[in-house]
Amino acid sequence: MQTNSSVTLTLPPGEFDAYIFDCDGTLADTMPTHYKAWRTALGEHAQDFPEAMFYELGGVPTARIVEILNERHGHTLPVDATVAHKESLFLAMSHEIAAIEPVVDLARHYHGHKPLGVASGGHRRIVMNTLRALGIAELFQAIVCSEDYQRGKPSPDPFLEAALRLNVAPERCLVFEDTATGIAAATAAGMQSVLVPPPRR
Repeated sequence: MQTNSSVTLTLPPGEFDAYIFDCDGTLADTMPTHYKAWRTALGEHAQDFPEAMFYELGGVPTARIVEILNERHGHTLPVDATVAHKESLFLAMSHEIAAIEPVVDLARHYHGHKPLGVASGGHRRIVMNTLRALGIAELFQAIVCSEDYQRGKPSPDPFLEAALRLNVAPERCLVFEDTATGIAAATAAGMQSVLVPPPRR
C-alpha cells in the first residue's frame, strides 16, 4: 500500500460521538487516478474536462458529471455507459491508490472507541474497492454510497444517512472532507467538519 502523509489536520475542540469520512481525496488519494480514468473514458471529449473542472466538481456523483459535460458542451455522451466505462478503468488502476495517512491514522485511532462511517458520492463497488485496497473497509460501521440516497452533495443527504445508520445525532458527528461541496453538505447536515487539504504532489 502506498501512503501520502503530506497533509496536516486541525480538529475542532471537544468530543464527538461519531466520525464520518468522505472517501476520495479524504481517506484515499484517488483523485489523480480518477482523473486519468475520466480522460481515457471521455476519449475525443477529454479536452472538455480540464483538471481544474474535475477538482471543481469533486464530490459530485459520477453520473451527474457526465450530464454536466453534456449540458455545457452539447455532447450526447450516454450517461450509464460512460459511467460504467470510467469506473471499469478506475478499478483496473486501483493498485495506484495511496492512503492519505493522517486521515487513515485517525480512523484507526477511533476504531473500536467511536462509531465510524463513510459518506461518498461514489458507487458502492468503487468505494468498497478503494477501502479494501487500503485495508480499512472493516473500520467503518456504516458505508453510505450514491445508491443510498436521492440527492448527492452539496445536499446533506449522504451525511444524514450515515448519522442515521450510526444511530448518532447529526450535531454530534464530525465530518472529514476534501472539497467545498462536501463541506457545504456537512454544514447543511448540521455537522462540524474538517477540511482535508490536498496532498502535495
